[in-house]
Amino acid sequence: MRSEYRLRRSSSGFTLIELLIAISILAMIAVLGWRGLDGIIRSRQALNQEMEQSRGIQLAFAQIENDCAHLMDASLLPGQSVLSAGGNKLMLIRAVSDDAQPTRYQVVVYSVVDAQLSRRELPLTRELRRLRADWELAMSDGDGTTPIVLQKDVQSIQMRTWKTGETGWRSGGDDIQNPSQVLTNPAFPAITGPKSAKLAGLELTLQLISRPAPMVKVFLLGAA
Repeated sequence: MRSEYRLRRSSSGFTLIELLIAISILAMIAVLGWRGLDGIIRSRQALNQEMEQSRGIQLAFAQIENDCAHLMDASLLPGQSVLSAGGNKLMLIRAVSDDAQPTRYQVVVYSVVDAQLSRRELPLTRELRRLRADWELAMSDGDGTTPIVLQKDVQSIQMRTWKTGETGWRSGGDDIQNPSQVLTNPAFPAITGPKSAKLAGLELTLQLISRPAPMVKVFLLGAA
């Protein structure tokens, strides 16, 4: 009788309580697995976004470096600035030498507007009068050229310049001599006496919204 009872009980399947326990365990495993998968996906998305931002900054810095390396010789344009850094805008005149073509020049503008770092370039020209007119138009943002966005989510941009013959960075600046301008770095005293009007270096600091630390890059101006 006992063996027959045991046989009937074993062939009757799981009880309701056993099924509920099994379902609860499977549900807990599913929730834990989903949380782990969701964490992996979020981490991957954040990593991809950071890599995309880093790539965008590197490309932007590479473009600025190339433009600065081909900065127009200021002696070719007397009384006219060939680089101006201030506020949210960097303007410069670069030389372009193509194969079988005479050297031409164009005004290039980098600016931060609506949290976007963009670059725009005006048409190439060999006429100094046209170049001066393009500079004035770009200064007032009246050139009408279409900007190309290089980096988004830009919180701020800061620029400093280095002039030959001096001992510190200036906040912003251009290549026109300004005797009243003094160093903003408290580690150096104010400059007195004659100063060179030739710019030798540009320091650019880019702060992104999603990054705690800014990106800083120093560029040499003109051909080495």
